[in-house]
Amino acid sequence: MTNLSVKYPGRGRAGFDNGSSLRNGASMRLRLQRLSLIDQLCTALRDGLARGDWPDWLPSERRLGLELRVGRNSLRTALQKLAGEGLIEIVAGQGTRNAGRVSGAPQPDSAVFGLLSPVPLEQLRPRQALWIDELRGILSETERILRFVHGPQYFRANPSALLRKLVSQEQCGCWILIRSTKASQAWFERQGIPCVIAGSCHPGVDLPFVDLDYRAMCRHAATTLLQLGHRRIVYLTPVAEAAGDVHSETGFLEGMRKFPSAEAEGLIVHHQANKPSIAQTVRRLMESARPPTALLVNQSYHYLTVFSILAQLGWRTPQDVSLICRDEDRFLSFLEPEPARYVEDPHLFARKLARTTATLMKERPAKPPRAQIIPRLLRGASMAPPAQPPLVRK
Repeated sequence: MTNLSVKYPGRGRAGFDNGSSLRNGASMRLRLQRLSLIDQLCTALRDGLARGDWPDWLPSERRLGLELRVGRNSLRTALQKLAGEGLIEIVAGQGTRNAGRVSGAPQPDSAVFGLLSPVPLEQLRPRQALWIDELRGILSETERILRFVHGPQYFRANPSALLRKLVSQEQCGCWILIRSTKASQAWFERQGIPCVIAGSCHPGVDLPFVDLDYRAMCRHAATTLLQLGHRRIVYLTPVAEAAGDVHSETGFLEGMRKFPSAEAEGLIVHHQANKPSIAQTVRRLMESARPPTALLVNQSYHYLTVFSILAQLGWRTPQDVSLICRDEDRFLSFLEPEPARYVEDPHLFARKLARTTATLMKERPAKPPRAQIIPRLLRGASMAPPAQPPLVRK
């Protein structure tokens, strides 16, 4: 009699059948187990559809697989079976849709908060990853979940269809947008979906937000450099897409206007946010007839490129040119001379964001709750009065 529970098939004859009967029996047992799993999956999916968990689009295969703890192949087999029953529609290139779509608005889960980003978590800056981790911990203390969702497609010029599908799939009680575009912010505002911007609102958008006060920071940076005696100051920044970058430019120009002398010249110079573009821009500035004596740099990674290109060109910091970094990241403290920069507590940012979302979930205030954090200037060792007379490299 063939023993299907043997551990070493194919070895010897006493209870170990080398013939096809064992292989066929084991194969049948595995096949029955797989069918049993598919049946369980189909039952779970049917129950979810019946409860109205997915009134329109089902979650992505990856999300469903994680939630049900099954492999993608098993899940696809179950979905195809339900599609054959007419319960769902598998739309090529889009996803899986409830064939008997429930009329009316979905009922989101108030314990689930969606964090929507254009890039994966590992591509965010370290400071952002810190406050996200802190926020996750704060929410978990009250048995709430932070669900991270990413994709550049949700931040295109016209993301309406994709965002509508995403919101239907994820069923989050509140959304938090990071590095968001005006189009994505405006869509959430039009839909009336609970949403908080981790950043600033674009002009014309009236949503709750938590952000650093970039306008005040850059205004302060400009006046600080002017007080040191600098009269040719450049704010080096990518082309403004985020609302915080727009406010930064406004604040820089306000700071420059505080100095009435016609000698003071403040320029905003844009680059393409990559190393070759930053390097080319710095070389062009410093090799010009009247190079700046001070630079305000938008972002910590960009500061590294600016600093290294200046060193290649023979410009010393701060003896020949002063530098301030608008943003903080811990690795900057390892540079010599240590950069002047604006620092804030990412844990405070997370706490303010948690309070703002809690307020929004309890009630819909007439005026959207907003919080702005003003970082402090860590002076470092990268600022000094300008050389007299100002240097010109040939």
